[in-house]
Amino acid sequence: MNCRFDGVVDLSPYPRPEPLTEQEKGEAIDAILKWLLRERGMIAAFSATVEKKRALVRGYMNERPAHPIPREIISLQDRLFWTESLERGIVSPEEIPDSDGISLWQGDIRRLSTDGIVNAANKGLLGCFLPNHNCIDNVIHSAAGMQLRDDCAKIIAAQGHEEDCGDCKITRAYNLPAKYVLHTVGPMVRREVTEEDRAMLRSCYTSCLDVAAEAGLRSVAFCCISTGVFSFPQAEAAEIAAGAVMRWKMRHGDAGLRVIFNTYLDSDTAIYRNILKHL
Repeated sequence: MNCRFDGVVDLSPYPRPEPLTEQEKGEAIDAILKWLLRERGMIAAFSATVEKKRALVRGYMNERPAHPIPREIISLQDRLFWTESLERGIVSPEEIPDSDGISLWQGDIRRLSTDGIVNAANKGLLGCFLPNHNCIDNVIHSAAGMQLRDDCAKIIAAQGHEEDCGDCKITRAYNLPAKYVLHTVGPMVRREVTEEDRAMLRSCYTSCLDVAAEAGLRSVAFCCISTGVFSFPQAEAAEIAAGAVMRWKMRHGDAGLRVIFNTYLDSDTAIYRNILKHL
């Protein structure tokens, strides 16, 4: 794989661990939570439901900066997170109807076993630090594992500055069914959409496709970049996304890269369905 940061982060296939039993899941959550609490200088002894403990594990991981993780904690985390990926149910690209290499699928992007999924990141590239926040950046980092933030920190350190809007970086997806995460920073709309906003959003899609093709990926799933807390209007964002992908595919007809537009909201699904039927 000949990607720009191949030497900075490991892009080799990440091994799948042995899933946990129900009892082992509870034990793993307890062990990880105790480690997180001790790392924060807190007393690691209290009583709570498994669900509450799991939420605390996610929240503390969200707040945790990038720095080394003990091997035994990584092992427990990986087994727990991969078990949760299996429980969510894995959806392969072959299960999704395809039309000339472009598809629409509504659901949880964490379930897709595409070669790559796109994360709508922020300029820090380190994921969302708000505990249990529901933005896609937080959701993807929380399901992939703490290694994802470490990889992103290495990339930022190597390039020496925050991530530029419209660029793309690739990392392993760790405990997600996908093989890789493509991180891109979309434009944040202040009052009204500008031409620069449109150009930057278009660049997010083409940059991700360029990196995916360079990495040899055969399928990539795009979330709705910039339409959440970054406030880009849904319909215009979808038009830009579809147009950027179509133009890229016309220029790279032999790339063999399948694109899946992943939506979560019914409103986004309706918008994309209307756009794609006219392509």
